[in-house]
Amino acid sequence: MRVLIACEFSGIVRDAFLARGHDAWSCDLLPTEVPGPHIQEDVLNHLEDGWNLMIAHPPCTYLCNSGVCHLHKRESRWYEMQNGASFFRKLLHAPIPRIAVENPIMHKYAKQIIGSRQTQLIQPWMFGHGEKKATCLWLRGLPLLVPSHLKFDMFAEPEPVGREQRLHRLPPSQDRWKNRSRTYQGIADAMAEQWGRKT
Repeated sequence: MRVLIACEFSGIVRDAFLARGHDAWSCDLLPTEVPGPHIQEDVLNHLEDGWNLMIAHPPCTYLCNSGVCHLHKRESRWYEMQNGASFFRKLLHAPIPRIAVENPIMHKYAKQIIGSRQTQLIQPWMFGHGEKKATCLWLRGLPLLVPSHLKFDMFAEPEPVGREQRLHRLPPSQDRWKNRSRTYQGIADAMAEQWGRKT
């Protein structure tokens, strides 16, 4: 398949699809961190380039529930939130047959603009990583992502105890947002393995 990984500079998801023989490209305003097929440009200019699948990671700064309290601190943040939600909506409704858009748990104002709530919520510990980081998926034309490291029904059992939230405890730094935005390898591999299958 021709696969677009939107808003990815790390190459993690792109390379997981490349390793399974797909024609996968990442696209971001930033350069790629590792060599590979990459478009350094606004992804909105490339949504009609004949992709079979897109996995998108739009910025969450003004959309995530954890930051909703900051919207009231400055009027410009509401404007940024509206722009962010509009960008998210354009990705979700792009003319591509199979789409997954990921973000953290989102606040109600963004959901109202987007017009739908998430299809699925996953955690890194479901895919072999020993920590928590709630990630929501909005899916179109794709099945739910099946956890690769669960021995129980993910919809019936509580999460394992003792999981850490390492990314939430990172000290302030210029690259903190980058380190928090990278997709876990286990999740990327599951996406490529499951969503890269012929249907």
